[in-house]
Amino acid sequence: MNTEFQSTADRVVIIGGGPGGYEAALVAAQLGADVMLIEQNRCGGSAVLTDVVPSKSLIATAEMMDEIGRSDGLGIRISNDETTEADVPRVTADLKAVNKRILALADAQANDIYEGLIRSGVKVIQGRATLAGRDQVHVVETGGTEYTLDASTILLSVGAHPRELPTAQPDGERILTWTQLYDLDELPEHLIVVGSGVTGAEFASAYCAVGTEVTLVSSREKVLPGQDEDAADVLEFVFRNKGMNVLSRSRAASVTRTEAGVEVVLADGRRVEGSHCLMAVGSIPNTEGLGLEKAGVRVSDSGHIVVDGVSRSSRAGIYAAGDCTGVLPLASVAAMQGRIAMNHALGDAVQPLKLRNVASNVFTAPEIATVGFTQQNYRENPTDIDTVMLPLDTNPRAKMLGINDGFVKIFARRGSGSILGGVVVGPRASELILPITMAVENRLTVDQLAASFVVYPSVSGSLTEAARKLHRHL
Repeated sequence: MNTEFQSTADRVVIIGGGPGGYEAALVAAQLGADVMLIEQNRCGGSAVLTDVVPSKSLIATAEMMDEIGRSDGLGIRISNDETTEADVPRVTADLKAVNKRILALADAQANDIYEGLIRSGVKVIQGRATLAGRDQVHVVETGGTEYTLDASTILLSVGAHPRELPTAQPDGERILTWTQLYDLDELPEHLIVVGSGVTGAEFASAYCAVGTEVTLVSSREKVLPGQDEDAADVLEFVFRNKGMNVLSRSRAASVTRTEAGVEVVLADGRRVEGSHCLMAVGSIPNTEGLGLEKAGVRVSDSGHIVVDGVSRSSRAGIYAAGDCTGVLPLASVAAMQGRIAMNHALGDAVQPLKLRNVASNVFTAPEIATVGFTQQNYRENPTDIDTVMLPLDTNPRAKMLGINDGFVKIFARRGSGSILGGVVVGPRASELILPITMAVENRLTVDQLAASFVVYPSVSGSLTEAARKLHRHL
């Protein structure tokens, strides 16, 4: 069946229902456009179904286990029953129950997003879509119906998928991508994580916390390459202190199934055996077969759609948001890109995306939150930037909570005292980074932050204390 839909003055067609797509749809609908969103799976995309929501739900369980692990230092004793060894606490993670909860949360979130879109007047279509030209989208619905939509504005928010190596093909049972972990019913006895970037570090931390033996294979000198070096050092120390086997400067050459589990062969010939292997070696944008060439949309060598600060592609009227752009693989950035794109396309007030102001978080234990200037920026401009790093173990509230690892770091402009960025390492760092993010966004000075009242005792008190240490008497 072929049906032709005629264009309207402000018809917006969005391909992909992840954070970039559904946030864009809500903005466009609010601005009065006729909005159609095509998603081949469910609203929320991989961020909700297989990535952010599931992984952070697993990490929430791991955080609770980690807190229980610290409870002995707070005077809490967990009793053992008669069948448990004397030194083994009666606290375990039921992975089947954990994963059932995770999938239920993802399902509920997907439903909430869908219902919110419908209430806003967005027409949600389940199916596949490709560009048929500059202002046309070809749709094949799940039921087989085909038609072409005319559009005044098109937004591409098609996401990315896990990168696979020819010598380490996932099978969904023993060799896994991060999208396949939630099918496991039992905790892996020994999980080998290949890749020490954000995804690899987060899952290594989570599974270590819930009781799995973990080996982390890192091709770099230390975990989390690209993150703050002091933060990476703290995290690696914590990993090793918890018994994780971290193999630095070790590149995986192949991963194969064995009778008992998996074998990872490293480039130098060493072999590591485990029960399961998680491949966390990056992502590939879902841009192949999207019709980009036909529409004249430029992509980078890596296949990412090239966009500017307001999410415009190289072709007028076609925008892109999220992981398919390669700007920053964060759900918050995808959502902001989508909102900016619609505001720009439909003539509302808009400011270009400011990457320097983006706050990000690594959900390990401890968490690592960053915003703005980095340690590398400081090394490049040591005469222009002041910095201070304050360990959390000096904070009275942190002592009460048994927090021993972590710090607060602030970067400020020498002379003016303007806060340029910061790093927080510790439990709930994702919450503690907000004051620094607001300071960067609003160009506050260290004296203004230092003059702000904080609750005593509180972990956030370390932020104002660090700011006081950067005060310069003129």
